[in-house]
Amino acid sequence: MQPIYFSHSMYTRKFHMPSLGLALVLLVSLVSPISSCTEQEKRSLLQFLAGLSQDSGLTSSWRSHTNCCTWEGITCNQDWKVTDISLPSRGLEGSISPFLGNLSGLSRLNLSHNSLSGGLPLELVSSSSIIVLDVSFNRLTGGLHELPSSTTTRPLQVLNISSNLFTGRFPSTLWEVMKSLVILNASTNSFTGQIPTANCVSTPYFAVLELSFNQFSGNIPHGLSNCTVLKLLSAGHNNLGGTLPEDLFNVTSLEHLSLPSNWLQGSLDGIKKLTNLVILDLGGNFLSGNIPGSIGDLRRLEELHLGHNNMSGELPTALSNCTNLVTVDLKTNMFSGELSKVNFSNLSSLKKIDLLRNHFTGNIPDSLYSCSKLTALRLSHNNFHGQLSERIDNLKSLSFLSLVNNSLTDITRTIQILGKSRSLTTLFIGLNFLHETMPEDDNIDGFQNLKVLSISDCSLSGKIPHWLSKLTSLELLFLHNNQLTGTIPDWISSLNVLFFLDVSNNKLIGEIPAALMEMPMLKSDKTAPKVFFELPVYAFSPSLQYLMPSAYPKALDLSINNFTGLIPENIGRLKGLTFLYLGSNKLSGEIPEAICTLTNLQVLDLSSNHLTGTIPAALNNLHFLSNFSISNNDLEGPIPTTGQLSTFPSSSYDGNPKLCGPMIVNRCGSTEAGSVSIVSTKEIDTEVIIAIAFGAFFIVGVMYDQIVLARHFG
Repeated sequence: MQPIYFSHSMYTRKFHMPSLGLALVLLVSLVSPISSCTEQEKRSLLQFLAGLSQDSGLTSSWRSHTNCCTWEGITCNQDWKVTDISLPSRGLEGSISPFLGNLSGLSRLNLSHNSLSGGLPLELVSSSSIIVLDVSFNRLTGGLHELPSSTTTRPLQVLNISSNLFTGRFPSTLWEVMKSLVILNASTNSFTGQIPTANCVSTPYFAVLELSFNQFSGNIPHGLSNCTVLKLLSAGHNNLGGTLPEDLFNVTSLEHLSLPSNWLQGSLDGIKKLTNLVILDLGGNFLSGNIPGSIGDLRRLEELHLGHNNMSGELPTALSNCTNLVTVDLKTNMFSGELSKVNFSNLSSLKKIDLLRNHFTGNIPDSLYSCSKLTALRLSHNNFHGQLSERIDNLKSLSFLSLVNNSLTDITRTIQILGKSRSLTTLFIGLNFLHETMPEDDNIDGFQNLKVLSISDCSLSGKIPHWLSKLTSLELLFLHNNQLTGTIPDWISSLNVLFFLDVSNNKLIGEIPAALMEMPMLKSDKTAPKVFFELPVYAFSPSLQYLMPSAYPKALDLSINNFTGLIPENIGRLKGLTFLYLGSNKLSGEIPEAICTLTNLQVLDLSSNHLTGTIPAALNNLHFLSNFSISNNDLEGPIPTTGQLSTFPSSSYDGNPKLCGPMIVNRCGSTEAGSVSIVSTKEIDTEVIIAIAFGAFFIVGVMYDQIVLARHFG
């Protein structure tokens, strides 16, 4: 207890008895003598402080002439011994001092979420007092030391070393002395070798083993069946192989089994024993066979993740017995049959269903529309057919819907039905409704909260419909790979938050409209709010996925149409643009200097048009430009040999017989080779021009990343 001092003036003012105040001070001093932490503990803490290169102001509190029990982040017991050091998220840099191991009463040490480096001192791991040791989310390196064989039992219960840079094998002796260990989290490091498994005979309280995101290899070891209280086993994103051992299925206490993204094989035949499972995640492996009917015994199951495997067969009717299911993820397998075999009416808690890329057939079952809590439904890339049922209106919470690449019909009715949804934010319905007509009924209403709309790859005829102008929350619009005609309507600029527009590969005509140059989000560096998709959106392949709409680039894709006229000079207003595709049109005139001011551009495609004139040297100002093509035009003069433009391959320039430069066949004269200035075509050898022209006939312009970044399948 600290001595209590009272203000003389206070007592004079209130009691007019200053002598009484002095007496009280003396009395308190006698009853409660001044106490403090020991000098040894203070020195140990100051040695820790001395090892920090960045202490974020701790020195103002940790002063040698004060009681260390009053220091920031330090807690002492009634005997003035340091029991807790809690300094998470303080921006600390430097090393962890082994002298902290001298604090004989220290039971909890939390240094998580800092930038500490170096190794983890053995003195802390082998401490005779520490119960909780958390150094997660730092930059610690090296391996963990094996404990000496003479080490006696240690009291450590929680060891969290996750999200560091540790390497090497995990020490096997840890289990021999940590007989009270309950939780071990070593995830997100670079540990190698076989995964460590507790000898649960000697560590009877062991409940959590978290080893995901490392480089562990080999099979899942035996001995797990001795872990009778193990509740969580997580070792995803490693290099584990072999089959799921029977030993694993005997750990009946498991509530969370997570082994995704490994090389595991075999079937799930033994799964029926794990009746306490709440979460089962075996996605991203090489599992085969079907989902056994015994899965219906897992009545507590809430999450089922089996995506990205080689599983097949029909879904068992017994899945309907898992009435607590919230998430069902079976994407990218070979499941088949009709979904109607599962009675979704029993699964009233379902929120997410992902059946992407399987072989399901028949109609979308009506029982699915009984899942009133459903927020995300993805049935893309299957063989469903028929029309969408009006009962989908029962899904009042549905935010994400993807039905891409099935055999659905009647797009007008589909849009009318879905427009009623107030909760829908993401809608992918492309690769359906083949050769139908884009709905043009201006009475189509709704979609108040729709942020993402994809009606691509349908070969739809008609025009860009006016009802789209009512979608005032729209951020991404995909209409590519259709047969739309007419012009881009002027109302496009009224979509104030639209920042990604893809109308490529249609039959649109006219000049590039001035309205596109007035799109607010493309004119600004402002980004869309970070709102996550209910399910990841895959672009072209599972290797490229988007977790939120705002992760998409600000893009304008008008390629492969019939646009004519000049590239607008006021295109320079679109300062936020990162991707600009104008290739494969009938544009003419020169490349406007205004494009050179779009300094955020990463992709610029002007290929396969009728552009003339020279290459503006100021294009070198586009320092973020990584993909660039002006091939197959009628440009002339030298290609700049310095700066950004000199880094692109010859395919970026091919098909322009009047261009010259060291990266193409037509070389400029020796006096011009190092120049970036513009030269007259009269200075280029006529015979060389003719040779280049014939050679360019066989060269196709590169479309860069358009295939990857604009062909979205939901």
